[in-house]
Amino acid sequence: MSEYTHYHSKYFAHRIMLHGRNDEAFAKSLSTARVEMKPHQVEAARFALHSPVSKGVILADEVGLGKTIEACLVIAQKWAERRRHVLLIVPASLRTQWQQELQEKFSLPSVVLDAKTHREAVKDGQARPFDNPAAIIITSYQYAARKHDELHRIGWDLVVIDEAHRLRNVYKKGQSAQAKKLRDVLASRFKVLLTATPLQNSLMELYGLVSVIDDSFFGDEQSFRGMYGRTTDKLTLQSLRRRLSPIYKRHLRRDIQQAGHVNYTKRIAVTFDFEPHDREAKLYEGLSEYLQRPDSIAFGSKPNQLVLIGARKTLGSSIAAITLFLENVIARLRKCQRSRRG
Repeated sequence: MSEYTHYHSKYFAHRIMLHGRNDEAFAKSLSTARVEMKPHQVEAARFALHSPVSKGVILADEVGLGKTIEACLVIAQKWAERRRHVLLIVPASLRTQWQQELQEKFSLPSVVLDAKTHREAVKDGQARPFDNPAAIIITSYQYAARKHDELHRIGWDLVVIDEAHRLRNVYKKGQSAQAKKLRDVLASRFKVLLTATPLQNSLMELYGLVSVIDDSFFGDEQSFRGMYGRTTDKLTLQSLRRRLSPIYKRHLRRDIQQAGHVNYTKRIAVTFDFEPHDREAKLYEGLSEYLQRPDSIAFGSKPNQLVLIGARKTLGSSIAAITLFLENVIARLRKCQRSRRG
């Protein structure tokens, strides 16, 4: 029987720890994180890791409660278990932010894949850049949908989708082609959906989100509509909450604050009455009249309402701000006049 060196002993002890179950294994991810975690964040991460539904969960904490930390804990645990095909689908503007969070707080390597970096990876000899167990893959919604065939061929251990409410209309026919592609190619993969607004206008949006995880969870669309779609009955809504409990976790700010886990700054709104000076009122009326002139060419033949709203907000800010705005308008008109003469 061969003897193990001290190095081998440490290695196997480490492997045994990583193969532990439940809290013992999860403790590894907690101990390596460089962030002060709140109890509700750990609870949400454990919920995702031990979900009885094999296809994923929705983490829907209110804004500011740390859904990013919750997702990073899940990713860190998968990484510790050597399940390293991890995909992050996020809005394009958040890709760098996610990469920094993973590196700075959890020491997890990641790469951002877009058209440029994907092309460079292929040029460097990586035939399938998404198939990279050495780093977490971060990509945008648009690029993930564009490369759906490549994503489909990879056995992802975990897929995290941030701002997942973008997919809530996936159930509608003739709409959300991008969402449908992502749902279909990732149908068999374990997914964690992050959103602070799982529904805004209709319970059907919640149905759409759940169908991204498991399109058979509620049955078909007609069945869901018949049971929950048009009701505000208290008992029916309680039934829906129970039905969602294995797949859906949401914390509210007021509950977390009452539990003493997070101390938010108490804000008290105060309304002040303000009467503008005669000259200020005259300026406001004059600018409003100018903005509404049908023959004005400063904002084009069909003025953008957002531009006009922005002008009014600027006017409400200060005299100096609206002066600069009007100077820019004048400069633009003079430039246009010179180009026409030339």
